[in-house]
Amino acid sequence: MALFRAGFLADDIYQITGEALERRGIRLLLADLDNTLVPYGVPLPDERLKAWRDDLAAHGVTLFILSNNRHESRPRIFAEGLEVPYIGHAGKPKTPSFVQAMERMGVTREQTAIIGDQIFTDVLGGNRAGVATILVRPIRLAGNPGRYLRYAVEVPFRLLSRGGERL
Repeated sequence: MALFRAGFLADDIYQITGEALERRGIRLLLADLDNTLVPYGVPLPDERLKAWRDDLAAHGVTLFILSNNRHESRPRIFAEGLEVPYIGHAGKPKTPSFVQAMERMGVTREQTAIIGDQIFTDVLGGNRAGVATILVRPIRLAGNPGRYLRYAVEVPFRLLSRGGERL
């Protein structure tokens, strides 16, 4: 069950500060794209997201998009607009993309965290890779009945994460 439990909880990414991550020794923040950084379908980052990225960077934390999106152009265009590295079609919860990102950025597992909205991809993958896990609430479920089902199945595991620390 521990594999499905997030170490940290936040309502959204903006509750996570560069200062809080720096205090914990985090230098690389892997981030899910859709429903974590922005709602599905938002093509480019806004100024608030860029300011958040800048806050992370000011504290020595690199933001890195780790997306399961099947369309290569989606994470690439978004990451280019945000001026951050990325891996698209990452295959989470499998660990190779986590390892590849850490190797690419020259950091260890202890210096890495992942932030995401899904237990079965982001949290499970992060725990399997040995990195800190931060679970946020999904931004928006509207528009896809499959998302409602997926998040409903996650409810018991989200309850397990309630004991996780708030950042």
